[in-house]
Amino acid sequence: MVKLRLRRMGKIDAPFYRIVALDSRKKRDGAYLESVGYYDPKTEPLTLKIDIDKAIKWLEVGAQPSDTVRSLLRQSGALEKWHKMKLETQTPAEKKTEKKVAEKVVEPKKTEEKVVKKTATKKVAPKTTKKVAPKKVTKKETAKETEK
Repeated sequence: MVKLRLRRMGKIDAPFYRIVALDSRKKRDGAYLESVGYYDPKTEPLTLKIDIDKAIKWLEVGAQPSDTVRSLLRQSGALEKWHKMKLETQTPAEKKTEKKVAEKVVEPKKTEEKVVKKTATKKVAPKTTKKVAPKKVTKKETAKETEK
């Protein structure tokens, strides 16, 4: 399987990336098949140069771009051009199936309402662990009680 990935170049704190087509069975830092372009995120505005013809060639072969490369291809316009070319070469049967898939995605899913049963519950006072101190009785109160 062929993948389109970023290959890091440059120095520490000065990243520079090549966009390359590589075989997924090779080592991570192994030789790549072809360089498609480059990307420099540090410049203002960022520098992005992609050979659109090479990128489309690899996409037609079945190369799977990584998420970052996909967004870079979208920014350069290569992905849109590839989709247009793909739609032009489709047969009517393929167009119908693609349309059905798109319709399925657009339709909102029906949600089933869940019936929640309310049950009577008793509210129980929480148990207290505080000890109640006995009330202090003064001499005047004891005198009043004895008079009665």
